[in-house]
Amino acid sequence: MSGRRVSAAERHAGWEAGRPARPGLLWWLGAVLLAAAVALVAVLSRRELAQAYHLIAGVHALPVAVAVGCEALSFVCFAGVYRWLLAAGGVRWGLRRTTAVVVAANSVAGALPGGAAFSAAWVYRQLRRRGVEQVLAVAVLVMAGVLSALGLTLVFVVGVAAAGPTGLRTVLLPLVALLPVVGIVLAVLGASRFAGFRAVVDRAWQRAGRRSRRVRLGQQALARLIEQARDLQPGLRPWLRPFTLVLLNWGLDIAGLAASLWALNVGVPWHGLLLAYVLTQIPGSLRLTPGSLGVVETSLSALLVLYGLPSASAIAATLLYRAVSFWAVQPIGWACWLTITLQTSPAGPPG
Repeated sequence: MSGRRVSAAERHAGWEAGRPARPGLLWWLGAVLLAAAVALVAVLSRRELAQAYHLIAGVHALPVAVAVGCEALSFVCFAGVYRWLLAAGGVRWGLRRTTAVVVAANSVAGALPGGAAFSAAWVYRQLRRRGVEQVLAVAVLVMAGVLSALGLTLVFVVGVAAAGPTGLRTVLLPLVALLPVVGIVLAVLGASRFAGFRAVVDRAWQRAGRRSRRVRLGQQALARLIEQARDLQPGLRPWLRPFTLVLLNWGLDIAGLAASLWALNVGVPWHGLLLAYVLTQIPGSLRLTPGSLGVVETSLSALLVLYGLPSASAIAATLLYRAVSFWAVQPIGWACWLTITLQTSPAGPPG
């Protein structure tokens, strides 16, 4: 996981003021405990780590080049999603400028624990600096997150089908834990079909707005956001293009992982690769450490072992994939960040 893909919930922090929300005490406590657990796993797996080092030392250059190309194209595809959303709102950005913003945002997200909020706030400020209307800027960020989540969901479904019974057993426990939440959502959706239920909800919504000015402002902002999202492109067919770009974004990142396995001359566990990749995004999206360092490595290695790889091979492939998809991108991203942030012209980097 490269750290550039941020959920809509993560992106929602601090846009109005341009400031990200600060993590709470429990969040920091969880991050410390997780970091300690990762360190303990590293100590207990030092033999496998040594074997993984020897595997990486004999890596093949061509597959590494393929992995680098896949990751670069993955960024370009995600930038294409932003570019399409901006164009749908009447703002024309070149692919070069949009890609630079996406790569820079990835580095910001990977710099600190909870960096996704800082990244979202930075992207929002750059959009506003370059003349993007406030509601459109928020709509673009939210819709990019929604499309990304939908794309990952589709990859998850395909991964479960490809993994077979083993994949079903792997995801059964997390799904059971989510059943109460799913039940509540389905109950609300079912009840929303009745006019009486909708009337009760509407009265409660209006009453909350009358009692609190902040709530009323939030309601108005939400209404504007929904209206802007609808105005971006009506109908379903036009959204197939950005959704295809999102799928390419995920697919090329997965291809980078497969190329990392190929570079080590390790057989790719095709039946479980998609599911291992998607399930890694769950703990990685919590951003408990900078760039989810240690979280992604531990999760992905464990899942690859679950699908048949030796421990040393799984660790080596994971480390190589992270080096290509995350660490190698950081200096490039920070160079883009510095150029964009210090740009005095509102036109920003050339398109």
